[in-house]
This record gives sequence, C-alpha cells and structure tokens, in this order.
Amino acid sequence: MKKKLLPVVTTIMIIGVLALILVSLSKKEQPVTIVKGNTAFKPLPVKLNFTNDTECKMLIKTEQNAVEVIAPNGNTWFFDDPGCMIKWLENKDFKDKAIIWVHTIDTKRWIDAKKAWYGVKDHTSMHYGFGAREKKCKDCIDFNEMKLRMLRGENLTNPRIRKKLLGV
Repeated sequence: MKKKLLPVVTTIMIIGVLALILVSLSKKEQPVTIVKGNTAFKPLPVKLNFTNDTECKMLIKTEQNAVEVIAPNGNTWFFDDPGCMIKWLENKDFKDKAIIWVHTIDTKRWIDAKKAWYGVKDHTSMHYGFGAREKKCKDCIDFNEMKLRMLRGENLTNPRIRKKLLGV
C-alpha cells in the first residue's frame, strides 16, 4: 500500500512546486513594451532600464534619442534609437497617422519627431547615427531624409557609409 501511495504523493508535490513557481512568476513585474490608452497622444515617462525597444528588444537606458510612437487608438510603443523606430513603423498600416515623439540631445526635451533635425554621425544606442535635435545644425537632415537614409541602409552600421562619414 505504501509503495502505491509514493508515486501519487510525489506527483502531488511536484505539481504543487510547479504551481508555486508559476504563481511567483506571474506576479513579477514584466518589462514595458507597449502602453495602451494614451489618448492624450503625449510622450509618456520612460521607465529606464525597464522598458524594451519594440524593434531591437534592447532595454532603453537613456532618454537621449528615445522615441515613442502613438497609434490613433492610443497604443504607445517605445524605441531606444530613431533608426529602430523607422524600421518598425515602415510596415504599419497607421504609419502616416502616427504621432511620433523624440527626446532631443540638444534641448533634452520631447518634441515632434517629424519636426526634429537629425545628425548623421552621432552616437546612438543602435549605432545608426541619427541623433535628434530641436535646433538645426551643420550637416543635420530633416525627418524625411533620415527616414529615407535609414530605409536605404545609409547609416553608420553600413561600413561604406561609416567610412565616408567618419573616415574609419
């Protein structure tokens, strides 16, 4: 009789331990990837080191050059680099209606990304080089040119472009 009960008791104990593990994992706060209901269409506070870039999945470690895309329904996605945002947004059906905010490196404010100026050889999280600015600078390009260059692969991750711009 004891030998027959041992497998049942063992199975119950294993199920109990697995249930405890599952419950503890479900209560653990998960990194932010999307926020729903941003119907004010304003930039949201970024939880640094806890918010994932939607495209590259890296943790956002600084607001510098961070980007937020807000869909017409209020869903908000986060990015650590303007280049990641361009890659991700290109195939979305709401790309022309999205509100896009970028955190600038010169004024350290959130501004309309479509009105920002972008350097072409800045240090950015994913090394694309398109650092956002509120004020126009020498060699800066507008949003549409940055988007075009990003989609063509004309950024600092391209060795030919890197050599042309940086001489390395």
